[in-house]
Formats: sequence, C-alpha cells, structure tokens
Amino acid sequence: MSFENKKAFTLLELLVVIAIIAMLTAIIMPALGKVRRQGKAVFCLSNLRQMYIAAATYTETNDDSFPIAYYETPTDTGTIRYNWDFAVLEDGANIEVTAGTLWQGDTIDKVQQCPSFKGNSNSPHDPYTGYNYNTSFIGHGQYENIPAPAKKSQIRNSAGCVLFGDGQWSGGANKFMRSPLRAPGDRTFSGRFAGTQGYRHSDKTNVVWADGHAAPFKRLFTTVNPSRYSADIEEYNEANKRRKIGFLSPDNSAYDLK
Repeated sequence: MSFENKKAFTLLELLVVIAIIAMLTAIIMPALGKVRRQGKAVFCLSNLRQMYIAAATYTETNDDSFPIAYYETPTDTGTIRYNWDFAVLEDGANIEVTAGTLWQGDTIDKVQQCPSFKGNSNSPHDPYTGYNYNTSFIGHGQYENIPAPAKKSQIRNSAGCVLFGDGQWSGGANKFMRSPLRAPGDRTFSGRFAGTQGYRHSDKTNVVWADGHAAPFKRLFTTVNPSRYSADIEEYNEANKRRKIGFLSPDNSAYDLK
C-alpha cells in the first residue's frame, strides 16, 4: 500500500494568512462605515426634499400660506394638538396619532425619521423624529407673537431661508426650529436654545431651503439669546464631538424672510 505525500499549511503560514485577513478587515471596515454613513445622509436629504414638496403643495392649496407649526383645539373629552408633523388626540387615557398639518390628512410616513438620529423626540407620542421646522419665521403657531404662518410670497431670498432641517438638542429632537436671536414672530419666546440643528452627518447638518434645494451645511454657531445658553451648547459639543448642535448663522440671516 502506498501513500502520497500531501502538502498542508504550516502553522507559520496559517498565522500569516490570519494576519493578512485581520489587516484587510481593519482597512475595509472603516470604509464600509463611511459608506453606510454617507448612505444615511443621502436618505436624510431625500426625506427633507419630500417635506419641501409637501410644504410647496400646501401653499398651492392654502392661499400661498405655509402650514402652521402648531395649535391645539379642546374637545368635550380631551385635546387635539395639531403640529406640522403629527396631530395628537388625547382623549382621557386614549392617544391617537395622525398626520400633521404639513401632510393635509395623508397617512403618517417614516419620511419623518432621520436615519442617523437615534434619540427621542421632545414631544410625546411622536412615532418618528429627528427633523424640525422653521417656527420663528415660517410656521409660527398659536402661542407665538405672530400666530399665522408666513406666505411663500413673503420670502425675498428663498435660497437663503431654511425651511426644514436636522433638529437636535441635548434632551432629544425639538421639532420647532428657532432662530438664535429674537424674531418679530417669537420675540417673547425664551427657549430658542433648544431649537438647534444636529450636526450628525460627518460634522454636517442637512437642511432644505425655501427654494427646494436640500444640502448638507457645515458652518455651526453657538450664539443665542439669552447668551447664557451659549455655554450650555458649547459644553454639550465638547462632550459630543461627533454629534454637535448649533445654529446655521450667528444671527437670524439663515432663518428670516430677507
């Protein structure tokens, strides 16, 4: 009986192969992570673009007015809170969530969930979260100094007036975007520091402007009124370097109608 000699891997060769695989994995994994993050950013921009289309459609059927950011109506047994994204009917212990004013009665869609935001909404009962709406100058609301929403024709520079964006604050996502300084429509509002943008897409925040173009935005500002809250924003950013928060301009120029 004869036996053929069969060549096998030596222990050294096996260790070399394992080392090469480990090196390739170390090189490929960060690249895959970057591609995944870029994919989420693109998906987010698509969501914001769809929100713009919904807002533009709303103005065409509502006398050129944008959807109101929020208002509430009492009922015999509870309250209906209408927001731009969702409407929440609180009837005793029963909670019903439907589409908000932006969607004109259409069903709720996951388009309102930023794929890169993993936190909670500052508003209870919202099934999806991560975006905010220019409330200081566009949406206004029932308890603002100017309750009625702005009209599309009032915007002089639509390419420089933000409409929707990545909302984020230390306590979650606030869906009411605020300008950093007092505005005619909300000059008595004191919580504008919470209406910041989330710079969570590779140090950029995604926004869609009133002319319909959606794009990442890199510049970040922490100037806010009251000024004491600037330190809170900067402290948060120091502890969350990859998911900072801030405003799009040091003044109201990125938010106003001019």
